[in-house]
Amino acid sequence: MPAPAASDRLWSGGYEEATHPLVQSMNASVRYDQRLWRQDMIGSVAHATMLRDQAILPQADYQAILEGLRAIYADVESGQFVWQEAREDVHMNIEAALRDRIGAPAGRLHTARSRNDQVALDERLWLRQRLGEIVELIASFVETLARLADLHADWPMCGYTHLQRAQPVTVGHHLLAHAQAQLRDADRLLDACRRLDVCPLGAGALAGTTLPIDREKTAHLLGFSKITANSLDAVADRDHLVEAMAAAALGAVHLSRLGEEIVLFASSEFGYLRISDAFTTGSSLMPQKKNPDAAELVRGKAGRVIGDLVALLVALKGLPLAYNKDMQEDKEPLFDALDTWRDCLAVTRDMIAAARWQKASLIEALDRGFLLATDLADALVAAGIPFRTAHEQVAHLVAQLHANQQTFSKVGPQALAEKLGLDVGVVRKALDVKQALRRRDLPGGPHPSQVRREVRQALKRVGQLRQAAQRWLQPCPAEQLLLATGAKLPETAAL
Repeated sequence: MPAPAASDRLWSGGYEEATHPLVQSMNASVRYDQRLWRQDMIGSVAHATMLRDQAILPQADYQAILEGLRAIYADVESGQFVWQEAREDVHMNIEAALRDRIGAPAGRLHTARSRNDQVALDERLWLRQRLGEIVELIASFVETLARLADLHADWPMCGYTHLQRAQPVTVGHHLLAHAQAQLRDADRLLDACRRLDVCPLGAGALAGTTLPIDREKTAHLLGFSKITANSLDAVADRDHLVEAMAAAALGAVHLSRLGEEIVLFASSEFGYLRISDAFTTGSSLMPQKKNPDAAELVRGKAGRVIGDLVALLVALKGLPLAYNKDMQEDKEPLFDALDTWRDCLAVTRDMIAAARWQKASLIEALDRGFLLATDLADALVAAGIPFRTAHEQVAHLVAQLHANQQTFSKVGPQALAEKLGLDVGVVRKALDVKQALRRRDLPGGPHPSQVRREVRQALKRVGQLRQAAQRWLQPCPAEQLLLATGAKLPETAAL
């Protein structure tokens, strides 16, 4: 591989030897950080505008830079821009292309700026938009779960502990449990967005600049609430990436748990759920097979996202202040983790929306699992028997019925009443699944009215999440200026 021309290495002043080809390849990050091109240009527009307003950048050069960036933006969007590894990264590719296009004025753009604070900015800009998109996607997923829960608010099903049938709940109650986990995931992202809402631009390489820049103006142009408090920390901090990826890892775990249930519930052994063909694949050998591959992939990709988080933590753990080249390794796991989580969210949402619950199988499983044993024990307690005694009596009864391959419904309420010394009406009421659910009429319980109440609360939270996400999805003033939309910022007199 030929060594890059000195003009392509914008830092090459004073270098006499060419970069070793393998070092050049390792050093170059443009293969993956070109993804930050839009954020890089937005940051450059804000920086140039501030320099112009501070009388550091002449008006004519500012206008040339702005028009040059707009032209490069169009080239990248249309696929005509050629990314060059010799120019190392997204920042130098864009700056060199700007120099090729407008000449000497491009050399003024990097005044009072380093790639250290530049990449710190680009990552924050990219991350806040991606997190806003994921919050919006989570809101859509929660809405799907809530709508399905409302439709299945009174569909009884087995609730499980230790994957053993435990007590009756409803399909709606079960779906809303997953919705609660998703709402927590969204809250974590919004909390992370609050902490990343600081602008690092102006920190320079590590110690700021001697030039009279206005950091608050740059922050305003970029839509940040405030500026970073310490220039060393500004370029060294990657906490926001770790927080986002930790949220992604936990979010992927939540999806994995749901994916596992879809795999189980769609199996012949359960038969609770029928997955749409759009989310299954066939066997190359066995013609009868429909495999739940989408759910299995969601389950499997959780490990990948967790691995991305660990990779970043390990890369950061021994770094002294401020910037170190190791930090180049933050981007690939960041992009992969959030892309993977986003895709898993979307496919899980669509998969659960298209699935069909099988009511007959759900009801049949309730009787086979003795799920109303606790209700019988509660009936004995209501008759004055201590709970531990009642628990023991019902446990012996269930063991006897199980040994004789019988169920509560096969034996019937009359025989059960005689065995337990209860009135037959009390036993009949205790073994009515619908009444059993209605007896659990407390906030957070599986009573259909409580499920529908939780649905309304979840849908209210969906609206709040969408409103919160919009803050991070709206174009900032610098982006509007780059795209020539909205009112232009007032111009200072040409120097």
